[in-house]
Amino acid sequence: MKRSKHSEHQIVKVLGEYENGRKVEDFCWELNIHRATFLNWKKKYSGMNGTDLAELKSL
Repeated sequence: MKRSKHSEHQIVKVLGEYENGRKVEDFCWELNIHRATFLNWKKKYSGMNGTDLAELKSL
């Protein structure tokens, strides 16, 4: 499996900005990712914050 060039903390931060109203196209252009990648991140990490992510990693 290919390793992501973006950390999980960066992904959670991006999703938080998305929830605050920023457009998907902006993230795709800025991070040089495909829209499908963003939607996969959204499906996997939606609603998480830094502490939730740390708990998930500890399991």
